[in-house]
Amino acid sequence: MLGKGVVGGGGGTKAPKPSFVSYVRPEEIHTNEKEVTEKEVTLHLLPGEQLLCEASTVLKYVQEDSCQRGICGKLVCTDFKIAFLGDDESALDNDETQFKNKVIGENDITLHCVDQIYGVFDEKKKTLFGQLKKYPEKLIIHCKDLRVFHFCLRYTKEEEVKRIVSGIIHHTLAPKLLKRLFLFSYATAVQNNTATNPKKHTIMFDTLEDWCWELERTKGNAKYRAVSVNEGYRVCERLPAYFVVPTPLPEENVPRFQGHGIPIWCWSCHNGCALLKMSALPKEQDDSILQVQKSFLDGIYKIIHRPPYELVKTEDLSSNFVSLQDIQTAYSKFKQLFLIDNSTEFWDTDIKWFSLLESSSWLDIIRRCLKKAIEIIECLEAQNMNVLLLEENASDLCCLISSLVQVMMDPHCRTRVGFQSLIQKEWIMGGHCFLDRCNHLRQSDKEEVPVFLLFLDCVWQLVHQHPPAFEFTETYLTVLSDSLYIPIFSTFFFNSPHQKDTNMGRESQETQSKPLNLLTVWDWSVQFEPKAQMLLRNPLYVEKPKLDKGQRKGHQRQLSLPLTQSKSSPKRGFFREETDHLIKNLLGKRISKLINSSDELQDNFREFYDSWHSKPTDHHGLLLPHIEGPEIKVWAQRYLRWIPEAQILGGGTVATMSKLLEMMEEVQSLQEKIDERHHRQEALQAEAPSLLRNSVRLSSLFPFALLQRHSSKPVLPTSGWKALGDEEDLAKREDEFVDLGDV
Repeated sequence: MLGKGVVGGGGGTKAPKPSFVSYVRPEEIHTNEKEVTEKEVTLHLLPGEQLLCEASTVLKYVQEDSCQRGICGKLVCTDFKIAFLGDDESALDNDETQFKNKVIGENDITLHCVDQIYGVFDEKKKTLFGQLKKYPEKLIIHCKDLRVFHFCLRYTKEEEVKRIVSGIIHHTLAPKLLKRLFLFSYATAVQNNTATNPKKHTIMFDTLEDWCWELERTKGNAKYRAVSVNEGYRVCERLPAYFVVPTPLPEENVPRFQGHGIPIWCWSCHNGCALLKMSALPKEQDDSILQVQKSFLDGIYKIIHRPPYELVKTEDLSSNFVSLQDIQTAYSKFKQLFLIDNSTEFWDTDIKWFSLLESSSWLDIIRRCLKKAIEIIECLEAQNMNVLLLEENASDLCCLISSLVQVMMDPHCRTRVGFQSLIQKEWIMGGHCFLDRCNHLRQSDKEEVPVFLLFLDCVWQLVHQHPPAFEFTETYLTVLSDSLYIPIFSTFFFNSPHQKDTNMGRESQETQSKPLNLLTVWDWSVQFEPKAQMLLRNPLYVEKPKLDKGQRKGHQRQLSLPLTQSKSSPKRGFFREETDHLIKNLLGKRISKLINSSDELQDNFREFYDSWHSKPTDHHGLLLPHIEGPEIKVWAQRYLRWIPEAQILGGGTVATMSKLLEMMEEVQSLQEKIDERHHRQEALQAEAPSLLRNSVRLSSLFPFALLQRHSSKPVLPTSGWKALGDEEDLAKREDEFVDLGDV
């Protein structure tokens, strides 16, 4: 039942509650409406962006127990975003907000970033969807980047409340067609502009030459070759136009089952072993068809498994591993820990934080993914075996695990260009269904699974444990996760290369105009100024020194030596089992106990894992994470950045980084004096320390913490905590944000 006090549509006629406090007093709202309008910030529209609806005299506020204070302004909805235009923006236009996104403002929410919408009716919070009979006095928007917005509509005209609430619900939550995405409006509007050239930043893998280059880089061209059999997507719409297969594989085998059952190359190890992936054949009941499929797979297996020269280990990711349902359920629980409506709710959950975190199972799923990647690395590195990843369509968990293996084994993938190229190769060209997995069209919540976010979280664990090994920072990973929901980039808005090319006019003969050119997310200058981009680069990263020919050969031999005593080749019967296992799983007949989960594998894994961690870390070699329980941590910057109470003012990793950067600047300055250089050759790199030092209010969640208005009186719990110290001491320590006078 909705509250009796909500009349008609709402917000327009209801008297304010006595507990409400705002920057603009309620009785002054209508008398000062002209003055408020004059102060409002201009709505900036992107090319092709259109205003759909708006409402004036809206209050955006943060809730602090019984007290609420807000900023008066206008709430608008376009075909790209929801935006709040406040009259108090001048305070933010200073040098402190150095990490601004040029596309999305602090008070902007892209339509794709909206997760849930709630309405408050007589202090009761209810989920909003579809057509409303009554309209709320307050609107709460939960975002996929974990921001929470509160808008008070009590002083807004009734008709405007109806328009803005209905408009926001319809344009964010209603199912939509692909061609109606803002992506196409933007592309059409900027079609005549000079398109960015992402190739100078990233290998896109949309040409045969790109695949040949990658084969040569990994020295896989001796056993594998790039093929163009799917050019024009004439064989399979799921596969890219170009990909790599084992050299002995006849090209006529590829179209037999529309690309299913074909071993596709991912990456080659320094010792010649390779990581492959394969999608399962369609499930069939007819015995004759099953026999044909079995015969086909038998022939394929003989190509990739030729003992004693070529041994292959199969990893079926569709069974005995995390499922997509597991990932979806875990993240749904996990994200609720960070979608906090007010300070009281924060402190209530803080007392039971660890139990809630554990019950979500999100960190355990991260641990299992990292462990699976290490198991595969042990096969490639120590056992000198090829590894074949199996999955129904080879486009979800295959993308995740193959990418993690490469990040751990290939230092090139730990550079920014290498990491972006990896995502292009394994995720974009690998056919990960970003459109469905991010639910951009709002057509099926069941299909929405944050597999790519899980990958970024796994990579963050590695970045956190081994910072000098990565050219990019955790801030880079955070803004990359945000870019999933910005529909001016084509990178994360299609299910396959075929879908993208078809809808951009590249495959259609009917389109007379030239194909649309979309921006790529890898051109970071679209979102950030050069100064802000420096926060995406790790100043502590040291490039791999170039070795001469003799050193390189010695290094290769050392890497090729197994960490354990060489074991005798397994018996022929073992590989017969492997063949049967592969065929049964590809035919859709799952077996309960996999060879992969044997005791011998666990022993090999533990020996390999312990041996690596007992030696000094080579940041340009193999990199393994610690996966014990306490070592898997919450990605604080991404998940906690919008919660003021969770910040450590003047502390956290940013404090350490600031000191290190100061020392680096001093060393660089001394080196320049020694070399008699009075001008800086690395001007941009030298700006990073000053960027940190100039921010007068650094916190553990820099640089995002400076983009929000902090709660002026965060509430400290008194019932569950006894040793918080004297109020005066706390006030001195946190005098910038914390006022304990009312506690």
